[in-house]
Amino acid sequence: MGFFDSVDISASGMTAERFKMDVIAQNIANVNTSKTVSGEPYRRHMAIVTPDYNEQKFVVPVGEFDSEEPKLQGKGVKVSGVATDPSDAKRVYDPSHPDADKDGYVLMPNVDIITEMTSMIQASRAYEANATAIESAKGMAMKALEMGSR
Repeated sequence: MGFFDSVDISASGMTAERFKMDVIAQNIANVNTSKTVSGEPYRRHMAIVTPDYNEQKFVVPVGEFDSEEPKLQGKGVKVSGVATDPSDAKRVYDPSHPDADKDGYVLMPNVDIITEMTSMIQASRAYEANATAIESAKGMAMKALEMGSR
């Protein structure tokens, strides 16, 4: 694994976390959307992040941890899709709402602001951790260049 591999892995993590934050922002923006184009309340979305591997590149371990099985070398993560939360919509009593049924209840999105804010903080911290990893790799490369120029 080279220097740029570590930067690429952290960059893929930063891209995935930014996408997660975009999805979370969309959920927060639609917290009061009681009717979408389909006529149903907005449903919470979640980003699906999966490992990304080099398909052709195999690394065979060397040394005391030798194994007969070659292993795929990871190259970070990728966003493989967006899933919709299947949980039920919230029933809220609001007879003055234009989408209220005959009993005065409105189906509201299954978005919980506290959950979304917690997820946003988690994504933000993961983004920062990946940025720190890139800065560390850059610092090590600079130190190696300084040592090589002596």
